[in-house]
Formats: sequence, structure tokens, C-alpha cells
Amino acid sequence: MHKLLGMLLISMSLMACSDEGGISSVTNGQTVAPYGTWASPISAADVYDNSNNVGTIRGGADGVYWLESRAEEGGRLAVIGFDAGGVATILTPRAFNVRTRVHEYGGAAYLIHGDMVIFSNFKDQRLYRQVAVGIPEALTPESGSDLRYADCIMDQSRDRLICVREDHRRASGAGEAVNTLVAIDLATGGEGEVLFEGTDFVAAPRLNAKGDRLVWLAWQHPNMPWDDVALYEAHFNPDGTLLESRMIADGSAGAVSQPMFAPDGALYFLADWSGWWNLYRWTGTEAINIHPEAVEMGGSNRFGVRYFAFIDDENVVLVKWQDGYARLAHLNLVTGEMHHIGPRFAHAGGIVNLDGTLWFEAGSETSPVSIYRLNPDFSVEEIYVPSHTAIASELVSIPTAITFPTGEDEVAHGFFYAPNNPDYAGPLANKPPLVVRVHGGPTGSTEAVIRADIQYWTSRGFAVLDVNYRGSTGYGRAYMERLDLEWGVVDVEDVVNGARWLAEQGFVDFDRLVIRGGSAGGFTVLEALSQHDVFDAGTSYFGISDLAALARDTHKFESRYLDQLIGPYPEAMDVYEARSAINHVDKITVPILLLQGLDDQVVPPNQSEMIYEAVKAKGIITGYLPFEGEGHGFRKAENNIRALESELAFYGRIFGFTPAGDLPELQLENED
Repeated sequence: MHKLLGMLLISMSLMACSDEGGISSVTNGQTVAPYGTWASPISAADVYDNSNNVGTIRGGADGVYWLESRAEEGGRLAVIGFDAGGVATILTPRAFNVRTRVHEYGGAAYLIHGDMVIFSNFKDQRLYRQVAVGIPEALTPESGSDLRYADCIMDQSRDRLICVREDHRRASGAGEAVNTLVAIDLATGGEGEVLFEGTDFVAAPRLNAKGDRLVWLAWQHPNMPWDDVALYEAHFNPDGTLLESRMIADGSAGAVSQPMFAPDGALYFLADWSGWWNLYRWTGTEAINIHPEAVEMGGSNRFGVRYFAFIDDENVVLVKWQDGYARLAHLNLVTGEMHHIGPRFAHAGGIVNLDGTLWFEAGSETSPVSIYRLNPDFSVEEIYVPSHTAIASELVSIPTAITFPTGEDEVAHGFFYAPNNPDYAGPLANKPPLVVRVHGGPTGSTEAVIRADIQYWTSRGFAVLDVNYRGSTGYGRAYMERLDLEWGVVDVEDVVNGARWLAEQGFVDFDRLVIRGGSAGGFTVLEALSQHDVFDAGTSYFGISDLAALARDTHKFESRYLDQLIGPYPEAMDVYEARSAINHVDKITVPILLLQGLDDQVVPPNQSEMIYEAVKAKGIITGYLPFEGEGHGFRKAENNIRALESELAFYGRIFGFTPAGDLPELQLENED
């Protein structure tokens, strides 16, 4: 801790240079200007342009494929093909968007089989088959998006797909959407024949090399994919139906993720039964932890995640998370010996073995998430960087991983970004304002991979604290479970204590602390403002203001999530009311900016509208920006740009300074 403080103090001393205007006394040519007013070459448009992302690596007959978000195309997701000659080609026609709405959050929306791409199209949620660069043809029927598919695999011996299907045809009535495993004949298409049903959720169907054994994951309400997830297996009848499904692990010990068959047919999977995600082998009667260690080797279930890949029957490469950073590691499955590979990353994952070569996605504090190749000698080679507006290296604020005291003799984690702009320095007598950033979990995490939206703030003279509050993933199950029944308590304590700690150490201005977050992070923002008087303003992107309303009106995947985080509804109604900012507007005394997509199915617009009207009626300065055609997370360039620039204008108005650049007009209620 003391070494860390020393590093931060040195960094801060380089930022504060003079009490007077003019040229900095530290570096010739630096202009001394108030924090927050610095002119930055990183525009809000650049932030949006840098939102391109890559992932979901797959292999086919002609090379490597991945999914890429295309900011210049309205956030559309497209399959990119990368041939042996190193040429990247967009395969998905412009009219299609490779995205599924299963679980609303989607994932694993395509697969490759030879020269054929099979993908889910966002607009109609149908599966399409596309050969090479040909015109996609629908495989599944028109359903008005009631039938949705994800995590499909090829059952080659039967010329069919096996997919997770989510059926909403009865969800508009009294029932929920139904999640099943289905088989879809490639010759005839159709909605799919049910192979497995009866659980609330299914995921990760995987076949062995012979095609005679299937495994998958399943769980029941009120569990989430990181709680009590069961692992099933079954063989096939001659007609392709499943022969008596068998539960290998019942989920009572914790969660299972990424089941996968080795080349020799042995079954491996990740489980957090020890309190940490480790790799296990199933012997037929028991599961053996290959390398017990108190680190996260991967993480919980999201469609299509791949945290490890086989080199051969005796060796794997996996992602190893520790202290907020990722490393690749080589694990010998026979001896249990493990060795690190390559550099430390801020993000890594998606490992696949394609014809003996391993590929993965990774990013660092200075480079975006890109496609990498792991060569046979274990050297790491960057192969493809998504299109983005480059940020000059001297402009990048490199984060420092911090651990700070919170709660009762506990700690929380985060990444601190100091203001940084080679053309500017702040007045010696002042400290920078702090933007506390809350990730959109609740059970999630933030990473130190370079983010243009953070550099947008630091290059203008703001400091940023990106918090991994207690309840975040990546620090073991015990840390994650601190949020159980305590959402709205421990997360709020941590964002408050993180801001206080930085101010007490002299790194930021105690009188200019703001907090921002989206979705669950927006909930934490509103709770922090209604429970504490530490922050001077807050910005909530599609945040939750009324927990009871959310419990009554949300999608199936998260419909019982609050049972774990708050308590069963309506039995714990008093807790729901106590932790809903809408019921404590009388305690909110600082300005709030609210931003909301009007097509949001995860956090409906009424959540922002209710708190806006209540705060406005109280006489608090507040603004509300609704966006037509946006869901849970904004995708259109003009909306993302307006949102970020409006937020900057909001802080300038609140703290009485004029940010550099032309910003949109922002209407605030109750402003003098």
C-alpha cells in the first residue's frame, strides 16, 4: 500500500505545477488551466469510433473468423473472415446484424462449419445460413422474434444444429419464455425439435469428437449462471433423441462453466467449488481439480465463453486472473504444473485451437481488445486490431490498481486514472475533480483495458476511479458473494469509501466528486446520492430507481436475480422499499442527470422517468435525456455523442467552469 501511495504521489506532483496561468514550470509548453477545462483531441465522436470490439473467435475451412462490432455502421455486429494470406473480409451483408436476444444479453450468435456461416439476425431473431460471401438464407421460421437461438453447435454426423432456443410465444400471457435444447435439421430447417427441457435455463451444449455424447449446463430460478449450475450428459438414441439425461454435478457445490471434451474424449470444465474458478476433469465417477490455486482461471457462464483450449490430450492454455489482470498460462493436465505465457494483459479470453494454432482476444492498458495468435513456441503475436481512432501514447492515462479500506475491516478494489494531457497542467493550489465510474454488474467487473471513454475525462483534467466493488467478479467467490442480500449497501459503501480515500490522500478535490454508472451501476449512483452526502452530482444511464417495480417488470433471465441481491419478492418488500432511491428523494440534495433508452427491455424507461419527476418536483437541479430507438445501452453514434457531451456540459455547469469545445445545449430543471 505504501509503495502504491508513493507512485500515485509522484504522478500527482507532476500534474499540479503552478498557481499562476501561463507556462508550466515543469514542462516547457504546458499551459496551466483549471482541471476540467483542458482542450482534448479525444472527442465524443472518437469515443464512439473506438467502441469497435472483437471476440467470439471461431475456425473454418479457409481460416479464422471473429465477430466485430462496427461503430461506423451503427454498432452492427458482423462476422469477419481472416484468410491464410492475412486478409480480413467482412462476410455479413450490411442488412444483417449478428446478434441474439436470448437472455436479452445474447452471445454466441454464430458458428462456422466449413465454408458456411450460421448466425442469428438481430432484427427478426431467425437463424440464417450463408455460404462463403453468398446471400444468407433463413433456416428458422418467421416468429416475430418469439423464437430466439444462441450457442449453436454442429452435430455433423446427423447434419443438424444443436442450439439453445428461447421460446416467447407464451410469454405474453401468464407464462415465462421457455428455454430448451433443440435440434434443427440443416436440410429442412424449422423451429427445432426439443432434445432437453424442464429447467429454467440451458447453456453450452457440447459434443465429443465421435458425436455420440452431449453435455450441457442447466439451472433453475432463482439462480444465476454463477450460482448452483448443474452439468448434464447424455448419449443418443438411433433417431437422434437423447438417451436418458444424467446429471454429473447437481450444482449444490457452486457453479460450472465451459464444459469441453479433450481430443481423447475426456471431459473437462471450470468450476468454482473451491471458492475460485479452477479446471476440473471428470473421471466418470468424480471431478478432479487439475491445479488447485486461489486464482480465477476463467469465469462464469456467458454464451460462447472460452477461457481454456487444448493443445493436445495432456496440455491446455488457459486465462488466469489475479489482482485485476489476466495472464495466459500453460497447464500440464498430467502433472498439474502451470507456467505463465507471454505478457500481462488487462483483458484476455476467447481461446480456441484451430488446426493446432491457438488464437485469443486480449487488450492492455494502452491497446484495445484485439486478435492474437499463440505460436507453437508460446510467443504471442498481435494479428488484428479493430478499426479505431488512435490515442497518442503520451495522452494515455495509465491506470494504477488500488486496494482501499471499506466496510468493517474489509477492502475493495479499483483502477485509478490520474488526469493526463501533455499540453496542460493544473494549478498547484487545486486538485482535480473525480469521476467515480460504476460498472454495470451487479455481478460483473471492470477491467484496465484502454477505454476511450475514460481517456475522454482524464485528457480534460478529470481523475477517474473505476471501481470493482465487493460483489464484483475476478476476486473469488467470497468477494462476489458479499453482494448477496447487500446490493445497495456494500457497493454503495465502496464507491463512497473509494472516493473518500482518494480525497484523503490528496489525489482529488473533496469538493468536486461525481459518480456515474449505467444499469446496475446507475442503481448504485442513485443509492449513493440518496444515502450519502459525499458526491456533488451524479449521472445515471438507464439506472434502477424502484426495485419493486423492476421485480414486477423485467425479463426472465433476471426476473429472480433480486432474490439473491435483495431478498424474495414480495416477502422482503420492506427491504425493496428501503433500498429504492425513489422512496428517499427527500435525502437527495445534489444535481442528477438521467439518460434512458426508450426501447429498454432490461431496465424500462419508467425507472428513469419516476426519479426524474420526483427530483424535479423537489426542486433539485436535474436533466433527463430520453433516446428513441435505443435499448439497454446506446448504439447509435449521434446518441452516444450527445450523451457524453451532455454529461461533460452537466459537470461544467455544476462546478462553474466552461469545458473546452462546442457542447450541445443541455436543459436542466430548477437551475437558477
